[in-house]
Amino acid sequence: MAEKKQDKQFFTVARVFFLLIVIPLSLMAILIANGIFKLGVTVKERAVTVLDQKSQEEIKIRATKTADEVASFLNERKKDLMIATIIPTSESAFKKFVNENKKVLWVKEGGKILQVSAPLYAEMTWIDKSGNEQIKIANGELAPKAKLTNVSTPAHTTYKSENFFEKAKALNQGEVYVSNLTGWYVNRVDFEKGKRFGGVIRFATPVYGKDGLQGVIQLALDARHLAAYTDHVVPTSATPVFEADASTGNYAYMVDRRGFLISHPNDYHIAGLNEDGTPVPALSKENSETLTKKGQEVLNLLEMGFVDPNVPEIAKEAGSGKSGIKTYKFGGHTKFVAYAPIKFYAKDLPEPGGFGWIGMGVDVEKFNEMAARTSQNIDKEAKAWTTTIILILIISIVILFLIAAILARGISRSISASIPAGSEGEGPFYDDEDEDK
Repeated sequence: MAEKKQDKQFFTVARVFFLLIVIPLSLMAILIANGIFKLGVTVKERAVTVLDQKSQEEIKIRATKTADEVASFLNERKKDLMIATIIPTSESAFKKFVNENKKVLWVKEGGKILQVSAPLYAEMTWIDKSGNEQIKIANGELAPKAKLTNVSTPAHTTYKSENFFEKAKALNQGEVYVSNLTGWYVNRVDFEKGKRFGGVIRFATPVYGKDGLQGVIQLALDARHLAAYTDHVVPTSATPVFEADASTGNYAYMVDRRGFLISHPNDYHIAGLNEDGTPVPALSKENSETLTKKGQEVLNLLEMGFVDPNVPEIAKEAGSGKSGIKTYKFGGHTKFVAYAPIKFYAKDLPEPGGFGWIGMGVDVEKFNEMAARTSQNIDKEAKAWTTTIILILIISIVILFLIAAILARGISRSISASIPAGSEGEGPFYDDEDEDK
């Protein structure tokens, strides 16, 4: 009989342990597993529903913000030019000016990506009213007198075809001439070997004195600083990259007022010059096959109607100072683009078009493929975590059950030991109320 009661005590204590430990643990594990599953479903849904209306508007806002940043940057360069007109016209003052105006660039050296402080201006020049260079700082160093030329003749300029002196000379005091992007063309073969586009955008203004025109001040902005506003951008990600991958179709670019690309992940699409100073022609319906075989793929979006009629329409709208969102087809893929004007104006860059515009594009099909792969990976991770939690739960229950059994047996023995021998018999037992009767 004592043994039967002891077994009853054991099972009672065991049940208490089970209720207090195993059941709460099980519920907690189920909640965690369910939470992981729901989180996986939510993330999958967000990954799959790419480029919904909200996502498109966010990319448009980002394009507008980038365009405004570029406009602000260019206005600062205009201010620098005005400052350059009032500093002493001396070699030391010019060199100091160039070396003090720097900005961080991302560069790749020895396989490593570094941030370096680089001069904003590849050149700074004082030119007399006849076009003769008097003082020239090139790449941070003073150019020797023997290297100075008369830039009134375009063939004598750095890129053998520039007319910035004549343009600036014709302006009134305080007006600024801003050139097109000018640089040697980088073809596809050279680009794939690692070569990158290098060019300048010239800011020039006349300087007047008591006797009229004294000369022209010219600053040549290193185009890498301008390209940095789009080169590191992936429209669907907040994280900057060293160089966006054009093959993903997910990148930003910059277009000038003429419709030419002046910043793009693939530099062979950027407008450039041949060695003799003549421009490399842009692709058209007539020449695209021939030029593409040669690796010359300059793009002017105003002339890309043969790809899709919407492409020149986008360029026209953006060039007229409008922002917006459009899609077009290219190579069997649907392309989404958000565009916004760069609101920087000068004598040769009038409103509403101004300097040009920013485009942010996404290849919808490719991005959906990436989203689908991401969704599959999330699903695998969620299942793996759920399986792991179930295994941990089963093992924990077994271990806790054994511990509960050991503890319950020990407690029941302790209870049994505290009961005097023979007191657990059948009776007779008396009730205190019977004695009162």
